[in-house]
Amino acid sequence: MLIFLAGGTGFVGGHVREALLARGHSLRLLVHRRSLGSVEPDVEEIVGDVTRPETFEEAVAGCDATINLVGIIREFSGRGVTFQRLHVEATGNILAAAKKGKVRRHLQMSALGTSADSTARYFKSKYQAEEQVRRSGLDYTIFRPSIIFGPKDDFINMLAGYMRTFPAMPVIGDGEYQLQPISADDVARCFVDSLEKPETIGQEYDLCGPDRYTYNELLDIIGRVLGKSHVAKIRNPLSLMRLVVPFFEGFSFFPITSDQIAMLVEGSTCDGSWRRTFHFEPVNFEAGIRSYLK
Repeated sequence: MLIFLAGGTGFVGGHVREALLARGHSLRLLVHRRSLGSVEPDVEEIVGDVTRPETFEEAVAGCDATINLVGIIREFSGRGVTFQRLHVEATGNILAAAKKGKVRRHLQMSALGTSADSTARYFKSKYQAEEQVRRSGLDYTIFRPSIIFGPKDDFINMLAGYMRTFPAMPVIGDGEYQLQPISADDVARCFVDSLEKPETIGQEYDLCGPDRYTYNELLDIIGRVLGKSHVAKIRNPLSLMRLVVPFFEGFSFFPITSDQIAMLVEGSTCDGSWRRTFHFEPVNFEAGIRSYLK
């Protein structure tokens, strides 16, 4: 297939890109600027902006499918980096370009926990994007992954970095909320496999790994991988964090936002039913992070 890929230069995007190429597909990859180095075989770089459809809609025409991986975890409104622009408007632009270019197949990256009534703006915007996909009339598949881990991930590497630097780890609330991380390679495999599975058309899949941990347990596992016999934890009352964080979250140096607190304490787990369609064994979390946390 010839695939138009938006969001293919980020962490998960790199895994999806490699998986698509390994399966023999060719890509039109949306980029902000052309690579200075050599471009991968079977990859045509399209310089454009997902918020400006006129910069990429011609490249969508003639493709067999569109894939939207564009997403941010944090807003910086002063720079125009908002959930509304990059989740909702960007999705609408890609869908419109697909319809204009007579492309039928569309794959959408969403997030586990997405809902219309979530207190997190991130989840609400992802839900609004999903609604556009559902109403598009295209042959769509939506994926909602849990926390994604891999060599260049933000979350696990951030925790490991703090753990190497500080004598104790901050924990928001009681740390008993549950998480079920999934490997970036496994997420990518689901995307690529769905292109060959007609039964995935019109379906939505919650993606999670095989292991379910509390946040406290997750920290202990990361510590064990780093060779620590014990991970000291400092509890930060949830009520206090919700009071303090809004005053600092506008600064880029501050490590967390109110939205991220809301998403974290909601937990991120699923029943694993996606494995009834995608028949492979997902990567175990501890074994997976051992491959890149040194």
